[in-house]
Amino acid sequence: VWYLERYHDIKISDATVYRVCRRHGMRRLPNRVGRRAVHTHRYEKQVPGHHVQVDVKFLTLKRKRGGPVRRYPYTAIDDATRVRALKIYKRHTQANAIDFIDYVVEKFPFRIKTIRTDRGHEFQALFHWHVADSGMEHVYIKPRTPQLNGKVERSHRTDKDEFYQLLTDKDDVDLEKKLAVWERFYNNDRPHGAHKGKTPYEVLREKLIKIVRLDS
Repeated sequence: VWYLERYHDIKISDATVYRVCRRHGMRRLPNRVGRRAVHTHRYEKQVPGHHVQVDVKFLTLKRKRGGPVRRYPYTAIDDATRVRALKIYKRHTQANAIDFIDYVVEKFPFRIKTIRTDRGHEFQALFHWHVADSGMEHVYIKPRTPQLNGKVERSHRTDKDEFYQLLTDKDDVDLEKKLAVWERFYNNDRPHGAHKGKTPYEVLREKLIKIVRLDS
């Protein structure tokens, strides 16, 4: 519905969609009773930088020469806006996690208050104290609860579906260039369903304007 309104200036209510579905004999999907899931309270911070979720994904790339290689894409996503920073590494280490956080601080156009990660080895003492020394708070999610970092986990799936599986990878330089293009597209041009079709940077501008008005 938001797609039609944003790109074609066509407004359709939920009731209209429901009537059309009924007219064509489409019924509601049945409620499935399955294994009880762990229920978590969904939330969204209102201030950019208040919480930034950080995670790393294990990625195996098939190359034309030399066989498959393992790479480690790090992702940071702002809870309030979904603005992201992405960087890929050859190794999965605290040193690279620290380098990534420095990249995030430089990349994000707002001050970061809290970094939230799981308890992976790359986010242990050296990383923790580097974040603290940089003027930010580092908090861990509870063990075996990736849903508490759900926005970054969901963004991994987006990367897989819309970037990595479409990738023709030649070498690491080529990969880094393509990842930088994807990062810019995601932040500036890709509509986000959770924001009713707005891009992360459109949401960021709206929130910053609102904050300025409240402070004035």
